[in-house]
Amino acid sequence: MPKYIVEGGVPLKGTVKIHGSKNACLPILAATLLTNEPCTLNNVPDISDVHAFLELIKSLGGIATFENGTVNVHTKEITGDINDEELVQQMRSSILLMGPLLARTGKVKMGFPGGCVLGKRSVHAHTHALNQLGAEIVADEHIEATATELIGTKVLMAEASVTATENAIMAASLAKGDTEIHFAAMEPHVQDLCHFINSMGGKITGIGTHTLFIEGVESLKGTEYEVTSDYIETGTLALAALLTGGEVTLENIVPGHLDSFWEKLEEVGANFELTESTVTLKPLTEGKSFQAIEQLKTAVFPGFATDLQAPFVVLLTQSEGGSKVFETLFEGRLNYLEELEKMGANVESHNPQQATITGCSPLKGAKIKSCDIRAGAAMVLAALIAEGTTEISNIRYIDRGYEALDEKLRSLGAKIQRVENFNRTRPSTSVLETTEVES
Repeated sequence: MPKYIVEGGVPLKGTVKIHGSKNACLPILAATLLTNEPCTLNNVPDISDVHAFLELIKSLGGIATFENGTVNVHTKEITGDINDEELVQQMRSSILLMGPLLARTGKVKMGFPGGCVLGKRSVHAHTHALNQLGAEIVADEHIEATATELIGTKVLMAEASVTATENAIMAASLAKGDTEIHFAAMEPHVQDLCHFINSMGGKITGIGTHTLFIEGVESLKGTEYEVTSDYIETGTLALAALLTGGEVTLENIVPGHLDSFWEKLEEVGANFELTESTVTLKPLTEGKSFQAIEQLKTAVFPGFATDLQAPFVVLLTQSEGGSKVFETLFEGRLNYLEELEKMGANVESHNPQQATITGCSPLKGAKIKSCDIRAGAAMVLAALIAEGTTEISNIRYIDRGYEALDEKLRSLGAKIQRVENFNRTRPSTSVLETTEVES
């Protein structure tokens, strides 16, 4: 199994371009199933989740290729039966196949999705939304859904779930009549899915709000589309630059996707400059240090992103004073704190979702593991500032969400190496573990 070996203490310097968004790309790939015409996607990240999702599309009868950041998909004829249980269990995003398959074929049968271990993640929000559109669903040993015809209606989401909202959007796009989706998630990747469907001839308005209006159409056409940049990668690399005291410019960003993040950086006293499509992170002025914050509380967009909570906590370990952390979305998301404690972080856990981080703790290299995609990135950030050598295992999680993170960091001067236990340099879906969940 591959691992990272990191030597800490090197300030990052240089310029890098942010890749396309993992969380936008996967639902957009699912939405290509809504048409029998070819679709081309550009700015697609080269990550294991994308390759796994393309394999799922192929297993349904579609044709899919990926080369140099461009994906071509053609699902002229598809089935509603997903027989590849291993790929379904590999990632939570496989649930995104429900909406488009119901809309296109009138049925779907699949196993329960897997992904990163982030606590209990029910499919109720998905079944609740699709039920309202006319689907009959049985979720027992498998998920089986049928719909003679999807009918537009007022859909009240059970929760502001991102993937459930995306399933409802895709199903409603080909439903008969008009649909209103209330309490919809409004994250940037949900917005990107809506823009993609509109580029196919869909009719979605209210994009970027909690209420979406969808006029169902008889069919959607093929299209070419560029996936939005990854705001989680932007935040992760910004934190890496700040923590190491270097000067780094990140290109191809959308600053508005990270308003809550920039606000928290200002609160800790970080030094950075934003333009319309870049951010430059700079060292603190001499004699200054990062400051603790009253509370880092995750929330649905436009609140602070749960996917940036773990990386930001690494910055809090280097901030003067005590900072409270409150993870509101996933009860298992603070499990990585045990790994930070191995490195010397001062952590007081109050319950599975709340902790206090007391800063200015010198971190030391240790053998640690990645608990999920974003916790894995946080371990890398901690290793970049730790004294000595850090060995990070379970990096298959990181491969699922970040394209060649080690290569990107090395381009900025980091001393990080990927060590393989087999003769290949990048991951393939055939060797990935299949018992975790998606973030």
